[in-house]
Amino acid sequence: MATIYERYLKLNIDGSRIGLDRGESKSNYFCTPKGAKVIGWAGVDGIHYCFVRGFGEMVFAVSPMNTPGNYVQPVARDFMDFLRLLLACGDAAALEQVYCWEQAQFDAFLQDNPLTAEQQAVLDAIREMLLLAPMEQPFAYIKKLQAGFDYSRIKYTEDYYEWVPAEPKIPEWRVYFDGNFWGRHGRERAGKEISLDKQFVWNDEVWYIPAIYICSKGLVVDFCVQVPTERIRSFVDKWNLSIENDGADFTDEQQMQIDGENPLFININAEVVLNGTVLSVSHGCGVSWNPCFPEGNDLEAKSATRHYGLDPAYGWAIWRAAFPWTKKRKPPLTTLSVTLIQEPVAMTGPHFHGSAPGERIAFTHPTTGAQHTLTVQEYERQEMSREHFVRQNQELPTHYTVMRYTLSPDLPDSAFTVTDCVRSDQPRQKRTYPYEPQASGSICIGIIGGADGPTAIISGGSGQGQLHAACSALHFEPADKVEWRMVFYEKRHEDITVELI
Repeated sequence: MATIYERYLKLNIDGSRIGLDRGESKSNYFCTPKGAKVIGWAGVDGIHYCFVRGFGEMVFAVSPMNTPGNYVQPVARDFMDFLRLLLACGDAAALEQVYCWEQAQFDAFLQDNPLTAEQQAVLDAIREMLLLAPMEQPFAYIKKLQAGFDYSRIKYTEDYYEWVPAEPKIPEWRVYFDGNFWGRHGRERAGKEISLDKQFVWNDEVWYIPAIYICSKGLVVDFCVQVPTERIRSFVDKWNLSIENDGADFTDEQQMQIDGENPLFININAEVVLNGTVLSVSHGCGVSWNPCFPEGNDLEAKSATRHYGLDPAYGWAIWRAAFPWTKKRKPPLTTLSVTLIQEPVAMTGPHFHGSAPGERIAFTHPTTGAQHTLTVQEYERQEMSREHFVRQNQELPTHYTVMRYTLSPDLPDSAFTVTDCVRSDQPRQKRTYPYEPQASGSICIGIIGGADGPTAIISGGSGQGQLHAACSALHFEPADKVEWRMVFYEKRHEDITVELI
């Protein structure tokens, strides 16, 4: 009995109208998989469609102009589904680009490229002669197929490996208490994995705790947050981010806003209760999977998403937290719960130039709308002792300004700070000869204030309210004037406790 592909060939139709030119004389490309049988050509950029030996009638799109790692994508489980996708989309070009699109982009492409009379005639012939119906939800079909496909199974010719460097091999999955996603410290043994597959919703986000690990020194928990691709794309477009533009040129205020809006940034703390005993986090680390820039995801992100079977069509923020045992011996695992605590989010506020005792700066809280007044109580320039710095070949800035102030009504120290708007001066090379040029270093100074370190200190009480102190950035010369910036911290979500065992 003839296959659907053989029956399609007997129709003898002009497939070039729908991006499927037979083009038997065209040669393969470096990225054409080994064992491929080409079934059609798009006619642009060397794009072609093929079966691959070992994968049955699964149809693959091969795109030589794509980025490494994205040259070959499955687009249909078999040739019948491939034709049904064509009936739904009108042209193979839509199928080939699904891997890097979101639903809105796919829909826009179809709307902007209506069928021509020639295309309609070809599709009508396929539908009537082969008795096929258009595929329902073609975008979702292709995305699901690609998300569950093991790309490591595709083999290439020697030409491919000469052209494309071999991808680093993902190491065997092991989790260590004193390690992170990139390795381990010392010679400790890997923890024992206990699968949980716990899913819950917190703050309209889908959270997933796939597993915990019992280690000699404590408990390790992996938290995964599922992030819709549309949210990431909106964030990326707003800040014009890309692999090339990673935000290094943003100001401190812009970076503060970016950190608050970044959907792949986990800003939480946690504690677990094991058999009635509270365990606190000692350290943690994180990786993220960004579907908008798949070529930019590192090996560790690929390893985590693959090990836990996370859908790569979504974004994923993955946080690993370590909880040390309270006693030397490992306790039994009888009951276990975790409480997630959202850390306050920083929001930039007004700038001011308070420089003399008695000055008052009125401001409005950005969240509550309440009116407050900052009153300068003390303002003085100071210099740090050089004994704090031990750098033989570098000269470090030592001058800074301290401002002590009160707030009326007062705000908790965790909800409000004042910081310098400029960064500390960079270290510079000590001069050996009188006319030797100076070179600035790349070491950030975070010992005192400014954009590089802590800026608010609670100094005790006063008759006018609690006295706070802010320290400016460090400079080589005393600053004539400091531009201060208010920073507000807001806890936006309530804590949540989840029973795990």
